[in-house]
Amino acid sequence: MAKLTRPEDRVTKAHIRIMTSPEFCMFSGVLSIGDITFTKDIPTACTNGRDVIYNPDFIDTMNDKELTFLILHEAIHKAFQHMHLWQRLFKEDARLANISADYVVNSSILEADPYNKRCEMPKDALYDPKYNGMTTKQIFELLKKNPPPSPMRSQGSSGKSPQSGESESSQETLDSHDWEGAKKMSAEEKKRTQKQIDQALRQGEVIRGKMSGNVNRGVKELLEPQVNWREQLREFVTAVSKSKDETSFRRPHRRFISQDIYMPSMIGNCINKIVIAGDLSGSISSQTERKFLTEAIQVCKDVNPNTLDLIWWDYDVQGHEVYMEGEYDTILERTKPKGGGGTRVGCVNEFIKDKRLEPDVVIILTDGYVEDDWGGTWGYPTLWAITEKRMTSPHGKSIYIDE
Repeated sequence: MAKLTRPEDRVTKAHIRIMTSPEFCMFSGVLSIGDITFTKDIPTACTNGRDVIYNPDFIDTMNDKELTFLILHEAIHKAFQHMHLWQRLFKEDARLANISADYVVNSSILEADPYNKRCEMPKDALYDPKYNGMTTKQIFELLKKNPPPSPMRSQGSSGKSPQSGESESSQETLDSHDWEGAKKMSAEEKKRTQKQIDQALRQGEVIRGKMSGNVNRGVKELLEPQVNWREQLREFVTAVSKSKDETSFRRPHRRFISQDIYMPSMIGNCINKIVIAGDLSGSISSQTERKFLTEAIQVCKDVNPNTLDLIWWDYDVQGHEVYMEGEYDTILERTKPKGGGGTRVGCVNEFIKDKRLEPDVVIILTDGYVEDDWGGTWGYPTLWAITEKRMTSPHGKSIYIDE
């Protein structure tokens, strides 16, 4: 039988190896999503989170197992939706975002096939066992504190620059990452791609079960039901309210006072003060901040507190805004978030005590990268809304926010 030499044929054969392997069959459907093209305009390979491009000259330098690794590498970038999920990391530092994403992908492959039974990691690919089990964001934060030196390397076999949005030094990763191409996708394209990938992974899990393959930790987390953090937020605040079924004329219902009608208020539906403290240390995206604030405002409307103290913080409290009952509809237009420095959630705890705010509930939005003691002891019901899955505060209740 003649040996396959055309890059297209070799890629097809590698796809079949992946689909028939217990270690990686769960990615079978992901391989079929998007277009595959071949060009010498990129150094090695590239994906925008949907489509994949390969340099045929680079493929010619690889043996079959290395090529299988490369194809899995692109498929897992797609499966984990790195190009869409971590756009803000790319904006902050493209090189570190590229490196972090590659550490996650390569670790996932080696975890499934540690003895090179199905594939073999190319010699220039990034891997460090200390990053095993970490997310792209967690690795990125560690690399920010201790950035790796920029290598002096050529731009690849084609002699041409990397894909748009990549710096020359970013090619220290196995492939290029088309962050700009991902950004240009319409909202509908992104939504459709995400749905296709989710369906493909769920079908892949059925295949893996039949083949008795090992569970891929990253895929398992992707397919786990997400916590309805909005509902948990409401439930937590509502649970703090006391005597929910009692009425009282001590606090007449304010909605009717303007009509000279005095109706009793539901004591349990009204609490005195809520503090919402938003982490603006630079690691929280403006989109996440706004989404969360929108939901928190709705909670204020639901439970109708006398006062909302909105605090913006990084290493210190940078802003303190007070809103009264009836003003919650104006918060998004009026608020002036301030921050951008380091992270120290203890400053919120100190501020609440120093100002004697005496809140009924404290809600903190953060990614969880705070002090080891999470700001010390909190003397009031505290809900931590955290954007990193593996972070949990030892104080109060923690819920995960899907960004």
